[in-house]
Amino acid sequence: MLAIRARRLFDGRELQHDRVVLVEGGRVSAVVPASGGDRPGTVDLGDATLLPGLIDCHVHLAFDASPDAVAGLEPPGLVDRMRAAARQHLAAGVTTVRDLGDRDYLALRLGLGHDGPEVLASGPPITTPKGHCWFLGGEAAGEEAVRAAVRERARRGAHVVKMMVTGGELTPGTHAHLLQYGPGELAAAADEAHAHGLPIAGHAHSAEGIRHALEAGFDSIEHCTFFTEDSVAVDHGLVERLAAAGVVVSLTAGIRPAPGPLPPAIARRLPLMRETLRTLRAAGVTYVIGSDAGIGPPKPHGVLPYGMEMLVEAGYAPIDVLRAVTSVAARACRLDGRKGSVAPGFDADLVAVEGDPLADMSAVRRPVAVYRMGERV
Repeated sequence: MLAIRARRLFDGRELQHDRVVLVEGGRVSAVVPASGGDRPGTVDLGDATLLPGLIDCHVHLAFDASPDAVAGLEPPGLVDRMRAAARQHLAAGVTTVRDLGDRDYLALRLGLGHDGPEVLASGPPITTPKGHCWFLGGEAAGEEAVRAAVRERARRGAHVVKMMVTGGELTPGTHAHLLQYGPGELAAAADEAHAHGLPIAGHAHSAEGIRHALEAGFDSIEHCTFFTEDSVAVDHGLVERLAAAGVVVSLTAGIRPAPGPLPPAIARRLPLMRETLRTLRAAGVTYVIGSDAGIGPPKPHGVLPYGMEMLVEAGYAPIDVLRAVTSVAARACRLDGRKGSVAPGFDADLVAVEGDPLADMSAVRRPVAVYRMGERV
């Protein structure tokens, strides 16, 4: 049995003090007061905060965060590069990632074990012919083809279905503010995913795309930026509908300073994107964080802690941000029976950070210990 002690424990919901977490067989067996005295071999992490392992709800392990991430998709060595990317997340305290777009379903076959985070994978995102990220191999047009694409992902063991509701900045010839699919195709995809017991995540930047994804019954809406052709225009009525429906919005947050400027389309919109974040917070929208790691130099793998800090700077309550990357994210990923909380029976995926992240969220960028299924990595 392993005993881990830290001055503070965030259990996925609330902050506690002076607790010892007992681990046996890769799972938490108990959380007990530290006043009972240390057990032999107790790991005392001192003035640190122990948290559930962080969950990044939107990454791309196949992208290498280079200026031309698409070029890096070519073999040989792609699987090895994906494994290395996954380990970067683990080193940052991210013990679970949701990969929302790879090539050839490779993210389902990484075989990392405790040497990397748990990987939930969608396989190639479903997109229109020559649509956003078409080069990943997920092209499908029409309701029947979309349903067949969902069935293929279910057959291969995907954990989630990803669909490109709108275009995106990464793919020349597509546009983030324009729809790629109509209501019939989106509803068909959601219906087929749910028939197979799978959640469906929709990449949606424009208000129209967000609305169609909501009305089709998508489980999460990725990005939710309210892009127009060259700006941002929040539909406040739609934001209220998102909050009332309880649909999960996966906020794309986190930029690590990198050489060179941001893409012009993003740099131009960034101040307005921050205002959108504040609007979503004020409305009480249910949110998680998806870093979109891998798509370019500002988005290296393991960037999630920067996103947590970014939301606090935008006025989000620190404790809600911690919940968003632990218990709320686990629920969104359908892992809330074993991830996202420090409680008996839960996986012993844990991260300890310097100091108190509720007082200074930059602490999450300074992990002092990471455990994967009870093994210190």
